[in-house]
Amino acid sequence: MAKSAKAAKASRSAKRASSGKKKGRTAKTIRLPGRSRSVSLHIGLNAVSPAHYAGWSGELMACEFDANDMAAIARASGMKPTVLLTRKGTRANTLAAIRAASSQLKAGDLFFLTYSGHGGQVPDVTGEEDDKKDETWCLYDGELIDDELYLELSRFAEGVRVLVLSDSCHSGTVTRAPLEPDARPVGRSKMMPPGVAMRTYREHQSFYDKLQKAVAAEAGGSLSLDPDAMLARITVSPRLTAIAADCKASVVLISGCQDNQTSMDGDHNGAFTEQLLQVWNHGGYRGTYAKFHAAIKARMPSTQSPNFFTLGPAGPFVGQQPFSV
Repeated sequence: MAKSAKAAKASRSAKRASSGKKKGRTAKTIRLPGRSRSVSLHIGLNAVSPAHYAGWSGELMACEFDANDMAAIARASGMKPTVLLTRKGTRANTLAAIRAASSQLKAGDLFFLTYSGHGGQVPDVTGEEDDKKDETWCLYDGELIDDELYLELSRFAEGVRVLVLSDSCHSGTVTRAPLEPDARPVGRSKMMPPGVAMRTYREHQSFYDKLQKAVAAEAGGSLSLDPDAMLARITVSPRLTAIAADCKASVVLISGCQDNQTSMDGDHNGAFTEQLLQVWNHGGYRGTYAKFHAAIKARMPSTQSPNFFTLGPAGPFVGQQPFSV
């Protein structure tokens, strides 16, 4: 009788569970202890809006391919990617996606961010930059200033891992130096022409000046250290980690070129992204982020040497397998 009663009780429980499923009830998703969550965002712009950029559309060939290929890596690594291509690559969409990730992710989680497109500059009005320039990503309807990106990354929770891959000009240490005449490569550059940059700034000066001042005010003094100086270090020791103490997340940024170089476009991928994909070898690569960068750099011409730097306490992150969740 005891066995029969137990069997009947189990049958009733099974029926209730089956009935719940039929009525559309779903089990609550429970985040298992020790299991990391991952989110990725991939931005690729083959053009920008002439309405904002003083009549310049900045056509490129491979940036959308870059974004899609990075999203493929994300999916293969178990991430759920968001892809913003050209017209979708607006300031509002980019900031909304970064902020959504920032609000969701906790210690141990991963945010993977990639950008492929033009790099630009606007005059620095808040006094952080030694070169008197703030560097930008040229999004479709306006530029995203480096200080804005720095502030957004600083909002991620302590212990979140943030990987940024930037295939654009002026992406070395987010410090821009003019190219020497004999260092200018031949081909399609991802550098926003200086004349266009200045005209764009003049036409929208109040907008960009207001953005910079708003970031400085919101940071409340956390930008008193030059963001470029904070980024331009491979943070692999407690001493160097202290330089970027305002950022609680662990950020690794691998960029397409050095300060005095320019990133080049291609027919299917940008030069940097093409070599990254070759080294990655459809997931066959085994090594750390530092070694991954070194392997990519070794395949690049002397006119374009990818840079590597970190923000926040990134020592353990640097030693991990690339794209591991």
